Amino acid sequence: MNIALGTIPFGTSVSLDDTFAILDRFVEAGGTKLDTANNYPFWVEGRSGDESELAIGDWLAARGNRDEIVISTKGGARPSVPGDLTLDSAEGLSAAAVAKAAEGSLRRLRTDYIDVYWSHIEDRSVPLEETLGALDGLATQGKVRSVGASNIAAWRLERARNISAVRGWLPYTHLQLRHTYLRPRPLTRLAEAGHTLVSDETLDYLAAEPDVTLWAYNTLMFGAYTREDRPIPASYDHPGTARRLAVLREVASELGATPNQVVLAWLMADGVLPIVGVSTMAQLEEAIGAADLKLDAELRTRLDSPA
Repeated sequence: MNIALGTIPFGTSVSLDDTFAILDRFVEAGGTKLDTANNYPFWVEGRSGDESELAIGDWLAARGNRDEIVISTKGGARPSVPGDLTLDSAEGLSAAAVAKAAEGSLRRLRTDYIDVYWSHIEDRSVPLEETLGALDGLATQGKVRSVGASNIAAWRLERARNISAVRGWLPYTHLQLRHTYLRPRPLTRLAEAGHTLVSDETLDYLAAEPDVTLWAYNTLMFGAYTREDRPIPASYDHPGTARRLAVLREVASELGATPNQVVLAWLMADGVLPIVGVSTMAQLEEAIGAADLKLDAELRTRLDSPA
């Protein structure tokens, strides 16, 4: 199943018992990829950011299935000031911060290696060489198997990959950005300041670099495609949104699927790995249903070019 399970609420708003049940069902359905971070969900009052990784670590230990699971976690965006609910005191990406963050994740996840380790945010106060060297050091020690960059501009990703190529270091081969079927107004600013959107330039870059996998987050826009209590964000308020929503709903009706499932199928058809955050078994079942949904060339053309 080419879907990664987003785990932000696991161990907090999703109880540990429910977390275990969701993870068990995900694996039973063929899922292998879990996406977390060393700061989920720090922005919620009373939370430290340890919770998601701890919950996954408890489940891995209980099930004894570490080698069957692809663990994706991140460092760099954990507040260094306890109780800070913003990114103002983020730990950053210095060599020391990268090493400390990785050790914390390994401990909480109860594992000795991470399959995909991410720089969670950009830190332009630190030379790329320092960050990339630290990540390569983790790989040399066997603590990480591949590395990715989240919330980074395409030109910075290219520069980082060039640096790694010249130095013989493990390169970024994963990119994590916010991406979904709807497109925001050009030059709009999202309400979520820490989010970075996929751009046309990003997609063009990825088309030329087939060894880089795009992991897309916020794929279902907090439920806005299907829930009346979750309106489409204002940054997507333009005529193109109405046209895309109309076609999305038409295709979903024709396939006997939900709009969410069509969005996920559309992303996967373009080679994107969608991250789907769930908090209930029903949401998980909907995502599982998208894994086998196929869009033929005619449907993809309609979705890509709504009249």
